[in-house]
Amino acid sequence: MMLETISERCRKVGIRMTGQRRLIIKVLEDSDDHPDVETLFERANKIDNKVSIATVYRTVKILKNAGILEKLEFNDGRSRFEDAVRNHHDHLIDVDSGTVIEFIDEEIEHMQKKIAKKLGYELIGHKLELYGKKNEGNH
Repeated sequence: MMLETISERCRKVGIRMTGQRRLIIKVLEDSDDHPDVETLFERANKIDNKVSIATVYRTVKILKNAGILEKLEFNDGRSRFEDAVRNHHDHLIDVDSGTVIEFIDEEIEHMQKKIAKKLGYELIGHKLELYGKKNEGNH
């Protein structure tokens, strides 16, 4: 099943699509990382230098309030964003570079369900963030 794009979900919920919003959404859809507002602004501004940081902030807020974007906080003081409707994954954050790596590990998924069940719960969701430093010997 193909997931709907951010643009499609915006139209569905009735968000007005101005040219600058379309551009910001395209930048979000084309991002394979977890950009913060400043990064989104830089990317959008390279394409159209009339885009203001205020427009990016407003657009991100509208998309977050509509449940289209999810805000991620990785203890580095920057709020990053990713599509709220996506396949489940967890994150490993490199504390030196700030790089965020998405991963899926079936063993971890199974263990989380097992722990919830052992404690008398049915797991309905989770968020896993691992923080690490690259081992110098593992290049």
